[in-house]
Amino acid sequence: MKKNLLVKINAFVCLIIVLGFCVTSLISYHSNKGIFERDVEQVSQLLSEGVYHRIDSMFAKPVHISLTMANDRLLQSFLLQEKEQPEDEVFLDNMQRYLLAYQEKYAYDSVFLVSTATNRYYHYNGLDRVLTEDNPENVWYYNFLASDAEYNVVIDNDEVAHANNAITIFINCKIRDESGDVLGVVGVGFATSYIQDLLRSYEEEFDVQIYLIDKAGTIEISNDQTGFESVNLYKTGLYGDFSSVLAPDALQAPSFWYDDQQSGYIITQYIPTLDWYLVIDNNTAALNAQLRQQFIWSVAIIIAVVVFVLLVITGIIRRYNSQIVELTVAREQEHRTLFQTATEKIYENIYEVDITHNCVASEETEAYFASLGVPPGTPYDQALELIANQQIKEEFREGYINTLKPEHILSAYESGLENLSYEFLITHDEQSYYWVRITTHIFYWDYDQSIRMFVYRQNIDEEKQRQKRLNEQLQRDSLTGLYNKAATQSYIQKALREEPELDHAFFILDIDNFKQVNDTLRSSLILPRCSRASSVPEMWSAVSAVMNSPPSSRWPRRSRCRKRQRSCSQPCATPIPTAPSSIR
Repeated sequence: MKKNLLVKINAFVCLIIVLGFCVTSLISYHSNKGIFERDVEQVSQLLSEGVYHRIDSMFAKPVHISLTMANDRLLQSFLLQEKEQPEDEVFLDNMQRYLLAYQEKYAYDSVFLVSTATNRYYHYNGLDRVLTEDNPENVWYYNFLASDAEYNVVIDNDEVAHANNAITIFINCKIRDESGDVLGVVGVGFATSYIQDLLRSYEEEFDVQIYLIDKAGTIEISNDQTGFESVNLYKTGLYGDFSSVLAPDALQAPSFWYDDQQSGYIITQYIPTLDWYLVIDNNTAALNAQLRQQFIWSVAIIIAVVVFVLLVITGIIRRYNSQIVELTVAREQEHRTLFQTATEKIYENIYEVDITHNCVASEETEAYFASLGVPPGTPYDQALELIANQQIKEEFREGYINTLKPEHILSAYESGLENLSYEFLITHDEQSYYWVRITTHIFYWDYDQSIRMFVYRQNIDEEKQRQKRLNEQLQRDSLTGLYNKAATQSYIQKALREEPELDHAFFILDIDNFKQVNDTLRSSLILPRCSRASSVPEMWSAVSAVMNSPPSSRWPRRSRCRKRQRSCSQPCATPIPTAPSSIR
């Protein structure tokens, strides 16, 4: 029976450990995946910024040069002279030398000018051809003239002689005269291979795909395509139409994750100089597959290790399990016994409360509260009121609750107080009360990040009784047992303070030879008889005494005083060996 139980326990432990490791591996997998995705996003964002600035700088220079040529007064004067001397060799030579100077200085593949007056296409090699509207190759020129743009970027084949129709990026700028009329189109061009080589270097280094597209999604430039082929990125079937994500603002870089046929992360950036969009695709399909493979191998290795470890420790557990249990139980019982014995000598009980969660913090505390009539599971603040209403004397209930309520405890802890105390009268039979002092220790528990409190209840009834007897002795005369002068003043002040609207009678008794009487028969033989039960006789000095009488009715003070005087004037039953006393 014990053997079967041990096998079941070991099997259950094995299952828990295996499941625990699997869950840990799964959590680790998702955590690593999250870190991996954040790394992909950060790398893509940094790469987008780098490629954007690199491309922008590569196009900014030719655009600036083209605009400089378009605003050159010399070039404008050449075009104004064209109508007068279109076939003049000097004019053609000047035009060629002007364009050649820019080509030699900046080494562009093409430097050209088109006159709107004659539609002649001038090249740095000389006059090349005349553009006609019916030729499809010249659509770029007439579309640009019809647009409102001052310059644009076009990818087209270069038809100039000896250019071999190379795919070229052209920057076209309008030349205007002083009245604003277009005199021609001037610009430069360079091979798309420069941009493609740049994009290819980034793709090989960071394992991404980079595209330059227009608003419609046409691929203007990629590592293997140009706008001359007119391929639409949205229709490739890899990403779908994400035109709604594009933002025509260079300060924004919209991005998104996709998981359709492939999985990856796309970030876009608008390039105002070109009116194009930079698109970077970081495909993570291969990395995700590798991550999943690592997860599977990790789980397999963990299972193998766990099985091996369990086989090793099972024998040890069988051998020492019973001894460990017995030793643990014995030590725990010894500790509980010692703690309980030491506690009972000082405190009635000790209990722990979780202030943050408004509940008891241990089974012992819950059992103690149950013994006081608090139902199990009752919130601490409600249990506090139940205990106060059932056991604590009425005048101390409010102070008890205010001292121990969660709000006050939290406020005290925030103020830096760790210990509070309160004294009150308590009962267990609803008839007799005794004094109890509670002392609290407030502390922070890191385990569940809560504010907790230990409450120590101590019976101080004997201490209070000793204190009461001591106070009583300090207030009375040691010989006569009457209140002394300090106590008399205190009682009179208290009476006047508590009932200021009522009349009080105050007697001063000056008795002849009172010291001799006091030394022999003590004044207690005279004064108690002369006073009512509610009056307070006090020892004022060695030869006199006073008596304070609180108001009992509305009869006049004079009549009352005379009545007291007659009472005190009656002869004492005990002979006094002195001269007769006089009262005045």
